[in-house]
Amino acid sequence: MDFGIKGKWALVGGASKGLGLGCATALAKEGCNVVIVARGAEALVQAAATLRTCGTQILTVAMDITSEQGRDAIWNVKGGPGKNFDIVVTNAGGPPPGDFREWNRDEWIKAVDGNMLTPIELIKATVDGMAERGFGRIVNITSSSVKAPIDILGLSNGARSGLTGFVAGVARTTKLASRNVTINNLLPGAFDTDRLKSTLQGAAKKTGQSQETISEARKKTIPALRFGNPEEFGQTCAFLCSAQASYITGQNVLIDGGAYPGTY
Repeated sequence: MDFGIKGKWALVGGASKGLGLGCATALAKEGCNVVIVARGAEALVQAAATLRTCGTQILTVAMDITSEQGRDAIWNVKGGPGKNFDIVVTNAGGPPPGDFREWNRDEWIKAVDGNMLTPIELIKATVDGMAERGFGRIVNITSSSVKAPIDILGLSNGARSGLTGFVAGVARTTKLASRNVTINNLLPGAFDTDRLKSTLQGAAKKTGQSQETISEARKKTIPALRFGNPEEFGQTCAFLCSAQASYITGQNVLIDGGAYPGTY
């Protein structure tokens, strides 16, 4: 299937590895020119070299997308589209786990800034231009914890739920939806990424069990009996960015191998 997005400009945050790279790869394979952003310059350069084999323009911004300076660098990157992106995939590292009793105001502000306010700033900067041109796709990478909160991830639960509420309202405005601009959220469950590996390592250290034992036990809680991979996540993202997905907006798309036990 031709997704109808060849030649479009896409912005992907956290794109040097993991889910962000999975999304950038899928979009580049569909013919999109992609600006990829991440804090780690070395990993970003390596990712860009791989993406360029798809034959499209790949530009890099080695900055923190959660900072105003980082976002300014995106709008001003040489050869880029300025703020005239057709596709925006928001993604930033999640806050650390812990006990809410130990979090101070600064930690809460940092979580909200990174996982709620930054996506909103990216949406604000690009969405009206999308509406004027008659095409736009925004996909926010959030978390399955929005559907099923995890007690030790309170910072993430709170910040990402705030973004979810914001998107639920703005995505349904006639000014955007009638102009072929969609905004959706992708909610990953357990995916084989560095973040998951770090979580498993922490659990292994805490329990005294091997990481492999912890990993296998976690997989058994998932009906698919495996972790997801960034490639399939990216392909789902690319579909939501496609011409064919123009009637899907304001939705929370859960990708978790069936782990969520609820009906709705």
